[in-house]
Amino acid sequence: MSVTGDFALRVDGFLVRLRVERGLSPHTIRAYAADLRVFGEWAERHGHDPLALTHRDLRIYLAEQQRAGYARTTLARRLSSVRSFYASEVERGRLEENPATVLSSQRKSPRLPRTVSPRVLDALLETPPDDTPAGLRDRAILELLYATGIRVSELTGLDIEDVDFADGAVRVLGKGSRERIVPVHRRAVERLRAYLGAGRPALDKGREPDAVFLNRSGTRLTPGGVRRLIDKHVSRTAESAAVTPHMLRHTFATHLLERGADLRSVQELLGHIALSTTQIYTHVSTARLRKTHGGAHPRA
Repeated sequence: MSVTGDFALRVDGFLVRLRVERGLSPHTIRAYAADLRVFGEWAERHGHDPLALTHRDLRIYLAEQQRAGYARTTLARRLSSVRSFYASEVERGRLEENPATVLSSQRKSPRLPRTVSPRVLDALLETPPDDTPAGLRDRAILELLYATGIRVSELTGLDIEDVDFADGAVRVLGKGSRERIVPVHRRAVERLRAYLGAGRPALDKGREPDAVFLNRSGTRLTPGGVRRLIDKHVSRTAESAAVTPHMLRHTFATHLLERGADLRSVQELLGHIALSTTQIYTHVSTARLRKTHGGAHPRA
């Protein structure tokens, strides 16, 4: 951080605790660091000690950020970062109170997750060829993403020992190094077995003996590689649509809820810590029900 002094040292310690104690990803920690750097530089410009601010000072900070044209989501995230830092300092006995607790977050209505239409989904799942190593791999990837709802980073992180054909499940390592077991349906198991039996050996160059999904160089496939192969296969369908791995995750969750799955089970399958994170999918289902009702009811 460019801000010097005790504040910078305490922020460094806070970031270490986020990594060690809470197991947050490097990307998330970088976001915290950036937000606190912006906050510290603002305090320095105005001659304030960041460790001795009041809630009124913080309101001025947020107001200046708002006038600078930052989005509400950015303001909410920056406030959350500052609030978390102060809360950590209070917990460690270095501050008597958290000046950010009385401030309300700058939240806007949650954006509904985008899902893949059934027509596009069916076309996409059947597009990769089943007679080439890469085609077998891509068929397994697409089916597995939709079958399990796992994140693309969880998919590319799969090792061969994480696949349990006997029970029809995969073991994934999610955010915060939290491990969970996710069931895999029969069709996805068949495609995964076909890839591991005939596709992977042709891609294997001995460089990644543990990785399930390999690229043409024989190394572990990356999330970016998965996104590119999805783009490629979407472009080969007759559909004009944008599809991302996360949209397949959204589609998985939405389809389960629409077919009667309970919210707690979907939460476990997705690896969400908070049930509130999963509840966004109920809004998607409700929106579709309203659309159906409006188009079908005689008096709608």
